[in-house]
Amino acid sequence: MRMKNWLLVCTAVGVCFTSCQTKQSEKKTLIKPVFSAEDMDLTANPGENFYQYANGGWMKQHPLPDDKSRYGSFDKLAEDSKVKVRTIVEKAAAEKGEAGSVSQKIGDFYNSGMNTEAINAAGYEPIKPLLEAVNAIDSKEAVANMVSLLQKMNIPALFHFYSSADQKNSQQTIAGIYQAGLGMPDRDYYLEDDETSVRLREAYVTYLTKLFALSGTNEDDAAKQAEVVMNFEIALAKASNSRLENRNPHTTYNKVDVAGLSKMAPSFPWATYFTGINVAEPGDINVSQPAFIKAVDAMYSAESIDTWKAFLSSVVLRISAAYLSDDFVNANFAFYGEAVSGQKAIEPRWKSVLTTTSDALGEAVGQLFVAEYFPPAAKTRMDDLVENLRIAFGQRIDQLEWMSPETKEAAHEKLAAIRVKIGYPNKWRDYSALDITPDSYIKNVWTSNAFEFAHDVSKIGKPVDMDEWHMNPQTVNAYYSPVGNEVVFPAAILQPPFFYLDGDDAVNYGAIGVVIGHEMTHGFDDQGRLYGKDGNLQNWWTKEDTERFNARTKLLVDQFNAIEVLPGTNADGELSLGENIADLGGLSISYQAYQNSKAGKEQPADIDGFNDIQRFFLGYSRVWAQNIRDKEILRRTKTDVHSLGINRVNGPLPNMQQYYDAFNISKDAALYIAPEMRATIW
Repeated sequence: MRMKNWLLVCTAVGVCFTSCQTKQSEKKTLIKPVFSAEDMDLTANPGENFYQYANGGWMKQHPLPDDKSRYGSFDKLAEDSKVKVRTIVEKAAAEKGEAGSVSQKIGDFYNSGMNTEAINAAGYEPIKPLLEAVNAIDSKEAVANMVSLLQKMNIPALFHFYSSADQKNSQQTIAGIYQAGLGMPDRDYYLEDDETSVRLREAYVTYLTKLFALSGTNEDDAAKQAEVVMNFEIALAKASNSRLENRNPHTTYNKVDVAGLSKMAPSFPWATYFTGINVAEPGDINVSQPAFIKAVDAMYSAESIDTWKAFLSSVVLRISAAYLSDDFVNANFAFYGEAVSGQKAIEPRWKSVLTTTSDALGEAVGQLFVAEYFPPAAKTRMDDLVENLRIAFGQRIDQLEWMSPETKEAAHEKLAAIRVKIGYPNKWRDYSALDITPDSYIKNVWTSNAFEFAHDVSKIGKPVDMDEWHMNPQTVNAYYSPVGNEVVFPAAILQPPFFYLDGDDAVNYGAIGVVIGHEMTHGFDDQGRLYGKDGNLQNWWTKEDTERFNARTKLLVDQFNAIEVLPGTNADGELSLGENIADLGGLSISYQAYQNSKAGKEQPADIDGFNDIQRFFLGYSRVWAQNIRDKEILRRTKTDVHSLGINRVNGPLPNMQQYYDAFNISKDAALYIAPEMRATIW
């Protein structure tokens, strides 16, 4: 529900590991072992499939639930976190706080979503006025007015409009426009003729037909409307950038003023639009995809009023479906859950309502989460770990053979300038102006959407708030912001079974340590390296260093392109390059930090027969233990910049000599890579 910040593209996306308690924990040790060979498959060969070797036991013990398309150690941590958030939310609901209080807002939002009797009785009545407004459109200007109205509700019918730091003046907030309007997960599903794309297009038309029928349109007309919408979205898809194209910050930086935007797209009434969203003077605007906006402008002139009405009605219906009666919810699941991701059953309602509540009142819920579940000692330990990783990264930079002294100096400056946010914000959001009532779930969704949009665009033209967070504390994830040059670790990821406050150092460095290194490395990956220490898009590399960097990353691209994820489908080494660089960099940096941490100490004891170096690699690998459906593999390979779990293990490890040494990997092993073909970047 929260508006995506388009420059926060570098995330860990689920990093944690799980372990089983063993008799080892009963021994009197100074630290908790937090490692168990029971999670492994010791029948597998670590040189043939290290992922199976490290995680086979865990995968067997955690079969894929019917309501999941993927279930891994990260997902388990996220589920555990949901249970904690549920406790907080249900407690707030039970308190029946006074009007305007945080507990009243949280409780009424959640209770309105759980009141299925009222929701089912209402059917599509809550969105009927909005659909009637769409159907009353009688001119092209009325189309623009409706696009504005939906945008104020944070429904991007055609494009996202949002605030963001100026990539070439990162201290200043400007407006941004980013392509949108598609109901399927990726533009390629509209354009490609492979079996999956054809099947999904058919399923999407069926879904749209169902939505139109549920809103009172007869079956024949519903089917016709669905085909009109599909053709309209195909035209949008043809004009859209691919995900790979959108990874280039230079081509997606196109700053104009309103006059420049009007020259770019002269038919669309921008003055009407901006007045409609209460941003009369947007100032500078970054248009990420000019060709897309030009195509929208042409469609605004060329498409009939009836086509626009069908399309805008479909937007209202598909954005609303998850918050309406069971027939809408089931139709939504049939497409996005079953057809797209292969889920066999819908998740319990409390989980989806909890997610929506947590998104709408993010930091209000987060403040309660932190007070209940985030001990100050965890923040202190993370502060120490981050600085240990920063030192190790600096050492790695000094050791690089391929980088010139000039660029090394600039790299050190950028590394030193990285700001670190751990746990929760220094100041919390004020939700006093958000009006939440107990009587309508979808009304609360729209109200909170409008609140979020107004908050977002209010920042346009102002200095960037350096204290602002773009993830909630209860989110199990982490991110790096290139324009902020900052790494952020929310509280929810800093807990067992991922982060052990008093746990085995080898495992902690292999897990949370690699995550820290991963996020830091994003400042120096193929995208992050294009930003300087102050977060501005600039070139601080010599030409020769750039060429050597690109040659080394090309090795990584080729390695991942060669991985077959399913018969006939290979991984996308270019789309996932940034994350693969960060995984490899995170491993190398954290390994160095772990070695530094052992200086002057006794050699750590073996646990379950595995020494500390082995546990480092096994701890990292367990971050990615998961079971996943074939449909979800295909979807993620097409849409996700992160590699699949198995490839985040078997992909980077063979580039590290320490992996070969720790597990006695021979040259005949399937995962073996000759030294001259290994990617050594950071």
